[in-house]
Amino acid sequence: MSTSTPEAVKKLVDNMQTDLRSLSMECKKKFPPVKEAAESGIVKIKTIAARNTGILAALKENSAEVVQPFLMGCGTKEPKITQLCLAAIQRLMTHEVVSEAAAGNIINMLWQLMENGLEELKLLQTVLVLLTTNTVAHDEALSKAIVVCFRLHFTKDNITNNTAAATVRQVVTVVFERMVAEDERHKGIIEQPPAVQGNSNRRSSSTLRPCAKDAYMLFQDLCQLVNADAPYWLAGMTEMTRTFGLELLESVLNDFPQVFLQHQEFSFLLKERVCPLVIKLFSPNIKFRQGSNATSSPAPVEKPYFPICMRLLRVVSVLIKHFYTLLVTECEIFLSLLVKFLDGDKPQWLRAVAVESIHRLCVQPNLLRSFCQSYDMKQHSTKVFRDIVNALGSFIQSLFIVPNVGNPAIVNTPAGAAGAGGPATAQSGPGAAGVSGGVTPQPAFEYRGTWIPIMTVTVQGNAKATYLEMLDKVEPPSIPEGYAMSVAFSCLLDLVRGITSMLEKELGQSAPQTSPDPAMVQKQSSEQSDKEPGTRAVWVEMVNACWCGLLAALSLLLDASTDETATENILKAELNMASLCGRLSLVTPRDAFITAICKASLPPHYALTLLSSSASTLTNKSFSIQGQNVQIISPSSESHQQVVAVGQPLTVQPQGTVVLTAKNIQCMRTLLNLAHCHGTVLGTSWQLVLATLQHLVWILGLKPGSGGALKPGRAVEGPSTVLTTAVMTDLPVIANILSRLFESSQHLDDVSLHHLINALCSLSMEAMDMAYGNNKEPSLFAVAKLLETGLVNMDRIEILWRPLTGHLLEVCQHPNSRMREWGAEAVTALIKSGLVYKHEPALSQNQRLQLLLLNPLKELSNIVHADIRQKQLECVLQILQSQGDSLGPGWPLVLGVIGAIRNDQGESLIRTAFQCLQLVVTDFLPTMPCTCLQIVVDVAGSFGLQNQELNISLTSIGLLWNISDHFFQRGETIENELDKEEAILEKQAKEKGVPLNRPFHPAPPFDCLWLCLYATLGELCVDPRPAVRKSAGQTLFSTITAHGTLLQQATWHTVVWKVLFHLLDRVRKSSTTADKEKIESGGGNILIHHSRDTAEKQWAETWVLTLAGVARIFNTRRYLLQSLGDFFKAWEVLLGHIQSAALSKNNEVSLAALKSFQEILQIVTPVKDSEKPDALSAVNMPILIDPVTASGPGRPLERTDSLGERLSRYNGAEQIPPPAEIEDSALWWSAWNAWYRIGTDSTKPPTSSAKLAFIPSQPFLTALIQIFPALYQHIKTGFSMDDLKKLGVILHGAVSVPISSDASPFILPSYTEAVLTSLQEAVLTSLDVLQKAICVGPESMQVMYPAIFDQLLLFVEFSCKPPQYGKLETKHVANAKYNQAEWVALNYVPFAEKSLEVVSDLYQKTACHKAVVSEKVLKKIIKTLRMPLSLKYACPSESTWKLAVSSLLKVLSIGLPVARQHASSGKFDTMWPELANAFEDFLFTKSTPPDNLSIQEFQKNEGIDVEVVQLISTEILPFANFIPKEFVGQIMAMLNKGSIHSQSSSFTEAEIDIRMREEFSKVCFETLLQFSFSNKITTPQEGYISRMALSVLLKRSQDVLHRYVEDERLSGRCPLPRQQVTEIIFVLKAISTLMDSLKKTQPENVDANTWAQVIALYPTLVECITCSSSEVSSALKEALGPFKDFMQPPVTKVQNGES
Repeated sequence: MSTSTPEAVKKLVDNMQTDLRSLSMECKKKFPPVKEAAESGIVKIKTIAARNTGILAALKENSAEVVQPFLMGCGTKEPKITQLCLAAIQRLMTHEVVSEAAAGNIINMLWQLMENGLEELKLLQTVLVLLTTNTVAHDEALSKAIVVCFRLHFTKDNITNNTAAATVRQVVTVVFERMVAEDERHKGIIEQPPAVQGNSNRRSSSTLRPCAKDAYMLFQDLCQLVNADAPYWLAGMTEMTRTFGLELLESVLNDFPQVFLQHQEFSFLLKERVCPLVIKLFSPNIKFRQGSNATSSPAPVEKPYFPICMRLLRVVSVLIKHFYTLLVTECEIFLSLLVKFLDGDKPQWLRAVAVESIHRLCVQPNLLRSFCQSYDMKQHSTKVFRDIVNALGSFIQSLFIVPNVGNPAIVNTPAGAAGAGGPATAQSGPGAAGVSGGVTPQPAFEYRGTWIPIMTVTVQGNAKATYLEMLDKVEPPSIPEGYAMSVAFSCLLDLVRGITSMLEKELGQSAPQTSPDPAMVQKQSSEQSDKEPGTRAVWVEMVNACWCGLLAALSLLLDASTDETATENILKAELNMASLCGRLSLVTPRDAFITAICKASLPPHYALTLLSSSASTLTNKSFSIQGQNVQIISPSSESHQQVVAVGQPLTVQPQGTVVLTAKNIQCMRTLLNLAHCHGTVLGTSWQLVLATLQHLVWILGLKPGSGGALKPGRAVEGPSTVLTTAVMTDLPVIANILSRLFESSQHLDDVSLHHLINALCSLSMEAMDMAYGNNKEPSLFAVAKLLETGLVNMDRIEILWRPLTGHLLEVCQHPNSRMREWGAEAVTALIKSGLVYKHEPALSQNQRLQLLLLNPLKELSNIVHADIRQKQLECVLQILQSQGDSLGPGWPLVLGVIGAIRNDQGESLIRTAFQCLQLVVTDFLPTMPCTCLQIVVDVAGSFGLQNQELNISLTSIGLLWNISDHFFQRGETIENELDKEEAILEKQAKEKGVPLNRPFHPAPPFDCLWLCLYATLGELCVDPRPAVRKSAGQTLFSTITAHGTLLQQATWHTVVWKVLFHLLDRVRKSSTTADKEKIESGGGNILIHHSRDTAEKQWAETWVLTLAGVARIFNTRRYLLQSLGDFFKAWEVLLGHIQSAALSKNNEVSLAALKSFQEILQIVTPVKDSEKPDALSAVNMPILIDPVTASGPGRPLERTDSLGERLSRYNGAEQIPPPAEIEDSALWWSAWNAWYRIGTDSTKPPTSSAKLAFIPSQPFLTALIQIFPALYQHIKTGFSMDDLKKLGVILHGAVSVPISSDASPFILPSYTEAVLTSLQEAVLTSLDVLQKAICVGPESMQVMYPAIFDQLLLFVEFSCKPPQYGKLETKHVANAKYNQAEWVALNYVPFAEKSLEVVSDLYQKTACHKAVVSEKVLKKIIKTLRMPLSLKYACPSESTWKLAVSSLLKVLSIGLPVARQHASSGKFDTMWPELANAFEDFLFTKSTPPDNLSIQEFQKNEGIDVEVVQLISTEILPFANFIPKEFVGQIMAMLNKGSIHSQSSSFTEAEIDIRMREEFSKVCFETLLQFSFSNKITTPQEGYISRMALSVLLKRSQDVLHRYVEDERLSGRCPLPRQQVTEIIFVLKAISTLMDSLKKTQPENVDANTWAQVIALYPTLVECITCSSSEVSSALKEALGPFKDFMQPPVTKVQNGES
């Protein structure tokens, strides 16, 4: 907010009044005068504010009076009042209302306060405000104010001192700023004539304006004070320090250089006062020699004092920077001093600050140039520029060489661990740094055990000092190790960077960079120098002055550098210098710098004569360290250069390895960079560069790549080359640059080109000679460059082809593998690019050139080495890819090269050859001559059989399929061409009189081609490798199926017997002898599935495939094969194979054999010609049935229109009428016999109980049984009883076979599900088929019914008695989950139940059948059912007995009438006792119901019992006269037993009434009564039985009732036991039932005795009325009710017929 706005003014006035009021309040008691002054002050202010419009101006005018009260307040020396007053005064100052007079008063008051030591900080603040807000204080007042600040700087209080120091600095700046502002204002005014120079009187300032005068006086006094003289102007100074004075001087010189440059008075001060002062103060530093007399205790020489010295150097830096032009001579002195301060005998800190000062100069190239012009180029002057550079060099060397005496900080190890001191610790440095340095070691220089870390001391081109800034330190600081070195290093780099960039800029203006001729440069520079006289001389002088020192220092540093960035910077500096020297045509320095880079690129002490000779010229400088060949590499210390490559020197004798470090690689890149970017200025140094490059390429193991460009080689040569990843990434870049260097050869003329070729050849010869007789890696530099030269000169290749390839073919035969490999690389690369190159005229017109180019490829075949063959094949592959279509007659040669593979040639060679073959098959089959096709098949077969690489074998099988496809599609063309060829061959053979030698000769040539293909695939089908077998098998069968129609019929005979059966025999043999050892893994880390982990299992798969394939061919080509004549024999052989496979002890094979069996049985009987005129369409039929097989993997179906073609080809050969039915049935019976043999052998239980017995699997047995129905259809006409028995044995055997426990979860249903396994279903299906066939068959067949019943009933028994399989132990399925049995018996219940259903259904159909009656089938059924019925609750499954009951009821409902019918014949006599026993066992079972049986369930089961009794009452008892008497007697006894209510003791009371089977008893009782009172009783015996039973029952009722009444009376209140109550209720219910029966019966049927017993019950019943149980009461009510029917008035007895 501005201080002059009305609001601000008002606020100021108010604030002042407030301040005055506060002041008058404070002073009221103690200081009345002050109080009065304050009060009058208030009045004064009010008056001013009221009267004036410009209040501020008025206030300023009267400020002396306004301020007075506050000054008086300060005089009281009361802190509180003083503070208040100072604040008020400051407020006035900030509003600039203080006049000069007031300012004088204020300063005087401040002086008093200062002398009294009051409110010092406030004082300083007030001074500052006063001097910065306006310029009212000057001259004496100003000087007094400044002295106040100076005096406060030297109080006892630290805070005050520091604040005062800051204030002084600010005040000094303010004084000079006032002067600058004053100059600005007076810019336009002409200056007065300057004062006389010579006058040293301090009054010489009279010519200056006021502000300038103040500044002059102040600066002059500062010089006086620093010189320890009395000041002229700053009166009242009591003490002063030099350091503070120097700081003030420096800041003035640095901040206001224009003041000194513009005003002569000030320049005069500089020359006369400042420079002598500096030189005088430097004297202790100059004279002091560190260590010279360190032992004598009082040093006679004054020691250098760090704070002074450092500040002096700062002043010097400023002087040189700003006032160099004014002070040329003085600067020479200063610069010489700086150089001296770098000496080794100066203290470390002094050297450090000196180096920092020099660095400040080095970043100013123009300044350096001025030095060079002002000193070095003058005759008698010191060579300052050279000295600076050399001093830096010496300084750097001294740091490495001098032991570290002096500053102990340098001796400390870099890791900061306190060392014991001395050089030993310094040497342990690298180790410590390496260990503690964390991730990356600290960048450092290391030389002869002296380890100096590099610090980042500066940003490039910007000198930022550390120790020159330490203004607060009094003691010399400890300089960290490496600090001085780092600064010196930066000096060098900035120096080079500055000079080169400056000269580049100026040279760029003068000469175009492309000019390669030094003379041109000379000329242009001279033109330039006309315009700018002497510039070139200056450049040359600068370079000459500095290059020696620079080179020495940089080489040493390069040697010692362990940090990539540092190295990069050094190299860049050397490179720039070399380039610069080249540009200036300074040959010696140029070569010197290049030599340095070359030497640095190679390992130390590397024997390269070129370098050492040129290096000797460089050691002319006394301080050069070039001569000391430093061993840099010592891999034991981690902080050293990282070794990135280990190689061997390029010499005849192996000399161990040399090591390349990352630094060497960096140097190499710099070298390449130099050759590339600055090639124009290299001149004679090229030789040096290339020689070095060859050696480096050698050591790095850069190997020639495509086109001769060098690429990183694979380090396969043992210890010769080891590269790290770091260098690997660099190498391609390096190689790339190298190549570009050689591309320029295309600009040479023909003669020079031949010279180049010859030169490279001789160089290569040398390398070859060197490589003879030892296994050392050869140098390939020359060969690679030969290739590169050839490639870039392809347009004129003919003139150099013969010498070039001739030499390279020699190289190919060299015993050294690398040498010849490269020779081959070169030859093939040249051939390929020669073929591809667009020659004029084109190659197609220039046959001679084409042959010339291809010739070396053929010659390569004469070389035995595999690596050469590899290259040759790669070349073939590439030629095929680019020129395959135009090879023409070259094919046999090419195929010959491809096919010449052997197993011992190694995988990669085979792979390459195979790629060629693949290309041939996929792209070139149509274009090559047909006579080559057989070669292609053979070559492909040989690749299939090679055992080096599985994938190639598999792929070659695929190729064979492709070839077959080609044959098929282009059949006619190929056939015609082959026939022509055959005719020629036959003619030739005849002429020679030898038979035509061709495989499968009698067959036509096209069929032979196919047979060759099949034979080749057949060989592959028995290869030791499973994958190959599988693939070959699939391909063989696919080709035969898909393309077999093309063969002549006669050829098929060969296919069946020579190819297919031959193959089956070999596979069977191999499978049966295969190893059973487990194979751990499939090579590499492929896991093998457990189903394939032995050779035997793998062969099994092959067997499966082969058998299936042959069977499929038999199926699809049946018509064709049946016409061959020996079909039955072939069929038998095939069945034999199927049988041996089915009986092999391998589940997979056996199951597959059955599948094949099924397949050949699905053949439809051929239709007779008469019925189907076009028998030929049958040829196509199989394809329709089984498209997948026929069409092969993913191929389109055969075209049906090819039928016509086939017709013409076969000339109707197919139309042979199919063989007669008889022969057909012979085939089927042969199949049945095979089936029977398989069945009996496979289902025979093992004899021993050995664990290892082979047990056929469920799927196998299922498949086996499933074959029977289909087979049966064809043999049913001759199927006899014997056959049925055979079948029965097999079915029974199959069902009995247990399941292996690991398969059980998949086959078995969970125990609760009632499901049949597929095998069981198949068995039932077979019987079903038989039964249906018998049903419709002739009478003779129907005798088989009983046998079928027997079979089924056998199965029914399984429900209670599972079958045994030999002596094998099986666990029941329910437990299989818990204890792992080896074999698990099936859950036979569902199967048995299903069989039972079948039995009852079948019996319903066949009950009256003669054979069924005579074979006593019903008795057998009942006998079988008796087992589950008697077990009842003990059955394995509850459903079993229920089904048994229902089946029994069903069977009896049909069987009993039949039995009655045949009663007389006696055929059923044995059946009745069985039936009686079955009823007895079931109704009165010995098994108890399970505890968890629910009440509902129990009632349901009781219902079943009731049904049985009802059956007896409806189906048996009414027909008693047809039924044996004993049987009826048994039934009656049974009913009696049932009606007597027997209870099981195990029930809880609550359940008793239900569990007592009341309903059952009631029904029994009713039946018994019904039978007792029926008038059908035929024999007295039966009547007797029933009457007996009745009287027993009545007697028992009487007893129960009596007992109940007794117990009821005795028990009193307690209820009777539930059991007894239930019993009494039942008795009462029985009585009511009896009454009902009596009512319904004819009276004459009832025995008098019975009536008496019934009536006798009445009184007992009446007695029960008193009972308390309500249930008993209601039952009693029912029992008593019926008695009313018997209550009649007594009838008069009739005696003797009279009433």
